[in-house]
Amino acid sequence: MKDNNKKNVNPAPTKGKSLKKRNRKKRVLKIVLISFLIFFAAVFIIGGAIFLGIAKTAPDVDLKVICTFNEPSKFYDDKGVLIDEYLTTEQREPVSYNNIPKLLRESFIAIEDERFESHNGIDFKRLIGATIGNVKSLVTGKKNFTGASTITQQLIKQKYFLQSSLDDRLSFTRKIQEMSMAVELEKKLSKEKILETYMNTIFLGGSAYGVKSAARQYFNKDLDQLTVTECAFLASCAQSPTVSFGAAKYAYDKKELHESPRTKIVLKKLLEKGKITQEQYDKAIVPQLSYSFKDTLRSKMKYEWFSRPVIEQVSADLKKRYNYTDLEVHGLLANGGLKIYTTMNTKLQNKTQEIIDDKKTEDKKSAWQYLFPRTSNLEPLQENLQASATVMDYHTGEVKAIVGGRGEQNALSYNRAASESFLRPPGSALKPFAVYTPAIDTKKFTAASMVEDEPLSTELQTKYGSDGTPYNPKNSPNTYDGMITLRNALKKSSNVVAVRVVDEVGLSTSSKYAEKFGIQIDPDDKKYISSMALGQLDTGSRNGTNPLTLSAAYGAFGNNGKVTSPVLYTKIVSREGSVLFENKAESRQVISPQTAFIVYDMLKEPVSSSGTGPSANFGSMEVRGKTGTSSDQKNLWFAGLTPHYSCAVWVGNDDATVIKGMGSNTAAKIWAKIMKEANAGKDNISVKMPKGVVVKKVSPLSGNFIKDLPIIIKGYKIYNEYFLDNTYSEPENTSEEMYVKLKVVKNSNGTYLLATDKSDPGKIEEKTFIKQQYAHLLGDNDKSLLEPTEYDTGVGTNIPPDILEPENPDDTVPGDNDVKPTKPNLPDSSVNNSPSP
Repeated sequence: MKDNNKKNVNPAPTKGKSLKKRNRKKRVLKIVLISFLIFFAAVFIIGGAIFLGIAKTAPDVDLKVICTFNEPSKFYDDKGVLIDEYLTTEQREPVSYNNIPKLLRESFIAIEDERFESHNGIDFKRLIGATIGNVKSLVTGKKNFTGASTITQQLIKQKYFLQSSLDDRLSFTRKIQEMSMAVELEKKLSKEKILETYMNTIFLGGSAYGVKSAARQYFNKDLDQLTVTECAFLASCAQSPTVSFGAAKYAYDKKELHESPRTKIVLKKLLEKGKITQEQYDKAIVPQLSYSFKDTLRSKMKYEWFSRPVIEQVSADLKKRYNYTDLEVHGLLANGGLKIYTTMNTKLQNKTQEIIDDKKTEDKKSAWQYLFPRTSNLEPLQENLQASATVMDYHTGEVKAIVGGRGEQNALSYNRAASESFLRPPGSALKPFAVYTPAIDTKKFTAASMVEDEPLSTELQTKYGSDGTPYNPKNSPNTYDGMITLRNALKKSSNVVAVRVVDEVGLSTSSKYAEKFGIQIDPDDKKYISSMALGQLDTGSRNGTNPLTLSAAYGAFGNNGKVTSPVLYTKIVSREGSVLFENKAESRQVISPQTAFIVYDMLKEPVSSSGTGPSANFGSMEVRGKTGTSSDQKNLWFAGLTPHYSCAVWVGNDDATVIKGMGSNTAAKIWAKIMKEANAGKDNISVKMPKGVVVKKVSPLSGNFIKDLPIIIKGYKIYNEYFLDNTYSEPENTSEEMYVKLKVVKNSNGTYLLATDKSDPGKIEEKTFIKQQYAHLLGDNDKSLLEPTEYDTGVGTNIPPDILEPENPDDTVPGDNDVKPTKPNLPDSSVNNSPSP
């Protein structure tokens, strides 16, 4: 009994303990549950607050932005006439909702946003599903992320956030902004309008934006001609347009039928939603796609040579003023509908292209056949020979014509006139900047200074030699005139004089002057006399010049020493009509007005009848300029100006090979033809001499000032020369001391002898000669100008020579040395020079 009583007593405490345990578990579970509820409530509240806070930062939904389609910018010439449109890969043909086939609309809805008709901008069911799936992908490391954007959200992204970086577009903040704006847009626009705008906006591969452009691109069809399969294919392109286009284009190029897996997915969705019948599905799923590609993309701009540099200048200015990125500038030009007013003169642009292209001219001759006449000693012309040119109003900076090459202007063509990547050595066309301007401006020389035109001394050859090899440049042709003025050295483009001048002013000074004018000089080239004196720069991406830069540089000589930066457009106007930017040229004072005028006047010598570029003249217009030829005749140049415009012409091969059968006077002929067109109807005026320039009469043989004028000897005429104030001194010799008139007789050898009393009176003549003590001023070809020392051999007493009085002074223009010229026309002296060491 006791045992039974014990058994009856023991169970009661066990039940009590279990109950207590269960109660404790319930309390813990309740606490945990409440904690989770509080946590989730807190997360919800905090998350909601964050969501609302971020949503408030979203841009306002502007229906004008949403419903306005992209429009490329337009370009106008200097008369306000439309000449070009910005070349963009975005081809779009907007179409209204009712003109989009219903099946095509249903195809996009089926694959992109199946609950489009019912949601308010956000598909929460799809969003939750995508979130869970993405979390699983993140945990498992598969990275098979999916999106949940509705059509409305996609439209918001296209209109507001397309140009954002990928990381930014995928960010939590950006997604919340998209959702918030999508909800707002659904309140403002009907479903039909949202879908219409979306289907006109979406990129579908290649150059197609919008369904109508895509239908033409892939199938060369209108929308109402599309089959069920083709509608499904266009909808399938929305997810991966680039991949879809690539696959389709590959099949087309290979002439193969294309089976698109994603197209089958769209067809399956349409069947499931009841948008097509089983019969339609069975028929559509079997055939493979066949494309009839039509390239709706314009391959180039109409005026590639001019419009491309305009785009570069506009882009640089917009980035500088508004701190735009490259992507933002491209978007604005491609889609912003800007109006850009260029400086191009369409008539001159077309005419310049015609001259460069070898089109037929008014005289019924081929321009290039006329410019480069074939003779027995010339090799056939190279068919691939290229040329380029620019014309610029150097007063305003407005560029009127840019021609970057001969022949077809392909998209993004290699612009030999204006591209910064096209820089070529200018040869002797550099001399005005690196030789003659620093010589005058530093006052180390005057235009009348005498410089030795003879082969370099051993000392100079050794000084500028390299690796033990003396530097010994030659003139071309290999002739020398003894002591000549700086003006005449420029006229004949003497290489040895240029070397002596740069040696005097210094290589550093020479390169600094060239760079002030905009010529790019590589640091290595600054060390070599051949680079600075002869313009023989090594060809490189940042070394040399192009026609646009050279045109601006030469313009400084007619513009009081100011280099005006080239201006390719005058203003940019927004789609709404407001002026976004007015472009004004910047001018830099690089040399004094006085130096500029003196060098300007000196530049008439190369285009004189005995200069290196006489073919540059046209009509009665005042012409100044200089020829240029780089080492081994690989680049031919002529650059110069009139009182109205500057122009530079380049002729050469793209691979910088030797040009056979022509010289830089060839470029001068092209220059004259172009500038004749540019200056048509312009007044024949002269550049005005500024204050601070002094005029003195000098002898071309000695450079000395002359008081009693002038004596004419075989074309050498006393002339008026220009000087910077305080750079002249009183003459060492007067005309009486230097010249003498004698009675002479010419013998059978053509040599003059002093006349005697036995000379035939009918053969005695009076001639002016230079006295023997000034023989050092003359070159070998001019020794006949010296007074004779032998007498006519006859019986009788010699008649002492009669010294006659000089003629009356004649006020002639500076440098007018062309009275009865006897020297032959010389080709550019930079031809066949030794290359840079």
